[in-house]
Amino acid sequence: MTIKVGEKIPSVKLKHMTVDGPKDVLSDELFAGKKAVLFALPGAFTPTCSAKHVPGFVHNFDALKTKGVDLIACLSVNDVFVMGAWGKDQKAEDKVLMLADGNADFTKAVGLNADYSGYGMGTRSQRYAMVLDDGVVQALNVEKPGAFEVSNAETILEAL
Repeated sequence: MTIKVGEKIPSVKLKHMTVDGPKDVLSDELFAGKKAVLFALPGAFTPTCSAKHVPGFVHNFDALKTKGVDLIACLSVNDVFVMGAWGKDQKAEDKVLMLADGNADFTKAVGLNADYSGYGMGTRSQRYAMVLDDGVVQALNVEKPGAFEVSNAETILEAL
């Protein structure tokens, strides 16, 4: 079942890359006490994700901060090393926290998983963006398959 506005995100272990190597973080602890934007996408280094989704949040970092956002995070069903390398490639390191959901545990827990087996990618995340306040979903914009219309940074900025 898909998470809904007004619900608290689940407590799931995710990973992110630090200068000291991979670090575990619990999703509920990461977003506790913060206004945050969490956006998720099917895969690191994929065309729309690399050309539009992440760059939009990097470009709009200051505008999101001005709207009171404490944390911007990108989640993908990739390993922590891929997410770390992709963050560097996207110049997102000091703006967007790149979260690895390697086994799709968080993605499945919020009911936003998708089967990309036809593309040789297995279980992945749907493309979406959510606004969180102290870990509670305030807005949830899930894209239709193949679309990139409601989870972009510009749309999220308008919703804040």
